[in-house]
Amino acid sequence: MELPICGFDAKNSLLCPMCESKVESGELTKADVEASMNLAKVAKTNKSIDNFKLHSCKEFEGNFILSLGKEDIRIIRQSRTLYRTLQEEFKGKIWLVEADETDKRFIEDLFFPTKILSINAVWAPGGIQKTKAVVSGKWTPKFPIDTEKVVQIVKDARNLDIEIEFEDSR
Repeated sequence: MELPICGFDAKNSLLCPMCESKVESGELTKADVEASMNLAKVAKTNKSIDNFKLHSCKEFEGNFILSLGKEDIRIIRQSRTLYRTLQEEFKGKIWLVEADETDKRFIEDLFFPTKILSINAVWAPGGIQKTKAVVSGKWTPKFPIDTEKVVQIVKDARNLDIEIEFEDSR
């Protein structure tokens, strides 16, 4: 498993001087450390994540955005048990996104498994750019994704103003 911190540190839940200095310098975040330790803990009992690569983890108001490889995300999404096991290790909700992806793919990952019909840049008066995402179907109180959290995560992680619209509300 490839993690932002040393594998030994992750497995033993303590940081070596080198990893500690990376945290102090800002190269790594506390969320990177916590996510690395949580993945290492789950890997002890679930061998399917032994080959995972965690690129980074960001935390925004109790939401953990895990940047993983495309194949790693596919493995997690195919196993509800694995997803629940990972979710139980974190103090907040986990969101799985591909590392080094475009803004469009980032937004699509946050809405998984809901289909996004389109994502467009819209220019508002005053030269302000907004991103508009049109989601398939219509919004109901049972919609599985908190759209307000998605808006906040996109703003915090990518500095994009996003507006979410549902297909059937047009």
